[in-house]
Amino acid sequence: MSNPPPQPSLGYSISFSSPSQSDTPSPDPAKNAMPPPPPPPSVSPGQSRFPPPKFQLDQFPSPSVKTPNGPSPASGGGGLKTGSPIPHLSTPPGPPVFTSPVRPAAVPFRASPVTPQPVAFSPAASLPTSSPVNFSNGSLELDHQLSNVTDDDAVPVGEPPYVLFSAHKVLKQKKQANVPSLGFGALVSPGREISPGPQIIQRDPHRCHSCGAYANIYCNILLGSGQWQCVICRELNGSEGEYIAPSKEDLSNFPELASPMVDYVQTVNNRPGFVPVSDSRMSAPLVLVIDECLDEPHLWHLQSSLHAFVDSLPPTTRIGIVLYGRTVSVYDFSEESVASADVLPGDKSPCQESLKALIYGTGIYLSPMHASLPVAHAIFSSLRPYKLNIPEASRDRCLGTAVEVALAIIQGPSADISRGVIKRSGGNSRIIVCAGGPNTYGPGSVPHSFSHPNYAHLEKTALKWMEHLGQEAHRHNTVVDILCAGQCPVRVPVLQPLAKASGGVFVLHDDFGEAFGVNLQRASTRAAGSRGFLAIRCSDDILITQVVGPGEEAHVDTHETFKNDTSLYIQMPSVEETQSFSLSLENKRDIRTEYVYFQFTTQFLNVYQADISRVITVRLPTVDSVSAYLESVQEEVAAVLIAKRTLLRAKNSSDAIDMRSTIDERIKDIALKYGSQVPKSKQYRFPKEMSLLPEHLFHLRRGPLLGNIVGHEDERSVLRNLFLNASFDLSLRMVAPRCLMHREGGTFEELPAYDLAMQSDAAVVLDHGTDVFIWLGAELAADEGKSAAALAACRTLAEELSELRFPAPRILSFKVFFPCPAFYFFFGCFLMPRNEVEPNDSIVKQEGSSQARYFVSRLIPAHKDPPYEQEARFPQLRTLTIEQRTKLKSSFISFDDPSFCEWVRSLRVVPPEPS
Repeated sequence: MSNPPPQPSLGYSISFSSPSQSDTPSPDPAKNAMPPPPPPPSVSPGQSRFPPPKFQLDQFPSPSVKTPNGPSPASGGGGLKTGSPIPHLSTPPGPPVFTSPVRPAAVPFRASPVTPQPVAFSPAASLPTSSPVNFSNGSLELDHQLSNVTDDDAVPVGEPPYVLFSAHKVLKQKKQANVPSLGFGALVSPGREISPGPQIIQRDPHRCHSCGAYANIYCNILLGSGQWQCVICRELNGSEGEYIAPSKEDLSNFPELASPMVDYVQTVNNRPGFVPVSDSRMSAPLVLVIDECLDEPHLWHLQSSLHAFVDSLPPTTRIGIVLYGRTVSVYDFSEESVASADVLPGDKSPCQESLKALIYGTGIYLSPMHASLPVAHAIFSSLRPYKLNIPEASRDRCLGTAVEVALAIIQGPSADISRGVIKRSGGNSRIIVCAGGPNTYGPGSVPHSFSHPNYAHLEKTALKWMEHLGQEAHRHNTVVDILCAGQCPVRVPVLQPLAKASGGVFVLHDDFGEAFGVNLQRASTRAAGSRGFLAIRCSDDILITQVVGPGEEAHVDTHETFKNDTSLYIQMPSVEETQSFSLSLENKRDIRTEYVYFQFTTQFLNVYQADISRVITVRLPTVDSVSAYLESVQEEVAAVLIAKRTLLRAKNSSDAIDMRSTIDERIKDIALKYGSQVPKSKQYRFPKEMSLLPEHLFHLRRGPLLGNIVGHEDERSVLRNLFLNASFDLSLRMVAPRCLMHREGGTFEELPAYDLAMQSDAAVVLDHGTDVFIWLGAELAADEGKSAAALAACRTLAEELSELRFPAPRILSFKVFFPCPAFYFFFGCFLMPRNEVEPNDSIVKQEGSSQARYFVSRLIPAHKDPPYEQEARFPQLRTLTIEQRTKLKSSFISFDDPSFCEWVRSLRVVPPEPS
């Protein structure tokens, strides 16, 4: 095989070509301790119906995730929780209380650093141990000497909260395991923040001299010599006598041998040229790059959001303000209470002479908030609306030049580069672009009109230039977030490479109001580690076939290597808790061992300039029984992994239509491979162990990711990229919405996301990840007192659910005044409803508005199903009277969109019984 191709840039797809593999069992470990590494990646020439997954780096647990057998060492034996009660919410008429377990909110967003401060360390907690057990790994001469740190029964077979597998067991037979329609994989969140966090270790780790794996809880130890056996390559390694112990119980005093996840922390920085700096200098700078080509209504909202934003910043935060239109204005904080700016041309990149004159001049362009807050308010108040009579999309905006100038300001004058010594701020610096339209002037720009004769070439050139600028920002530890708002198309494909290559996010908003202001604050305060690498090692019987997430394959020169290291290294622009990587895994051959092992190592620099090496080791048992494997399948994790593999190929609306057919084929193939045939019928029963999976995939098929809900390609592109990089919690909510019905007394009941929840006397909260809807029925809306209390409770619940989520979702609420509560989206056309929508806050939702149809089109249309099926899948109907059910049935409009049961039957599959 030829040499591996050069390192891909973000957004390119590379596949791992599997060698010719037979179904022969793997050799005995004693006879073949170290098989040859797999071949390097090569470009995949084609795709099948379920194509071999590609290595694509585009970019927790929910209560229904099944728990592994065995206690969790991190939780003292409690294992993975299957649910968490929602805290009481303080709303009239009383704090909401849930009558059924409610899934926790999306991935936590906090202003605290990704990892604990390296000054307060928790002592190592030892696990309960029992009598020593002899371990056999095919080496007879070591059987009586090797000692596992803990008994097999005392060590969990599940995964730490940083890693979620689609099943807690692995099939031994290659042919049974490698079924593409279901697949096997994992979701890895290396920067996730949990409490309690991993054990902290302030010393060098013990690593395998052969493959580079770390010593861990599953290693076998020679108590007399302190040697330990690597779980990945089975080689023996020395520990410099540290692991010499009289008994196995004494080994549990080492954190890495007592917990499946640890953090190795080095607070003394050994990098040449590094010097400690004061706390004020440690605050990473933040530069706002603001579009000045806004109309008056948008500008009012933006000014309000900016004023609130600077008021929320910590006093030590250093801020810079840059405006762009046809020119770039860099504001000077040296003039107290006066808006003063230096102006640079925007038609070309700034030359070195211009930047030197700016940076070495007398102006102050980065200033701490405690000294510059009045000036910042004066600058925002001085902004004026666009005066020329030119359409929004045709106005000159030199966004690329403005970001270049902002980067130059962050790098600073020669005071920061003195005698070859570089002073670095803690964590990543951040540029936040507030854009209201496309980049149409200067470098990286595209023509105003798509009809330009050379548009395709200019767009391609702009894409490359923006990606290069993002890579340059990443090289200087600067993240570029782009927050867009308004109704003007911003040409997402052109701007997205800038955010993506730098490790930032791209978010679209309806306007510069509440949701924009919240995301502005959360973008600036979220902690981000820098210089991140993710190394993935697994047992030799397992092959990594695809990775999807916020990074790219690391070049061999950028990371350490070992002589027999077959691990996959991924370079991450930033390490944040809102991110995750999805892995697709396959069996290389039939597995003969009782367990397979996985080790995930994340190396990064946190905001306190501490080098962190987070090591997570997972052991999964192997089984011959297909039914045992299906019992261990985590339906929600499997649904998210399938969705990410599917969305990876849905690059445009045409691809999305094709991917809906792929979903259909998956359901049929899973039923064929794992289900059973109905006697005297051509139908197959879907496996009862995965009863929720088809419903999640039906939501995916109809929802905004693949369905017709999203109208503009810009919005679809942003949602797709957000989803591919998102954490498990946010990804799951974007696939399958969560429905909560308000009850008297301030309680909430979780119900299936069916249109049967739209009852005239009820209030419903629907959480769909990037949008949270509040719906009030006609009868409830008619009672002013009850509707006000219900709306307040629902609003507080919606804010509570999205409080820690980034990007912050839109919260849309409306009331139905006429008897009919239902309206539907049909074949891409919105049928006019027989209802009115009441505006909430500043969001106006007119009759037939897109926001209104967004709500009902995200619910499964179950009103046409027979009553017995409705009751089986929506048990709350049994509490309604005959009159209420008749009234509910008559309120729906007839249309041809199939229900979930109708869709499954159309595939010649029997719908699974509800769990």
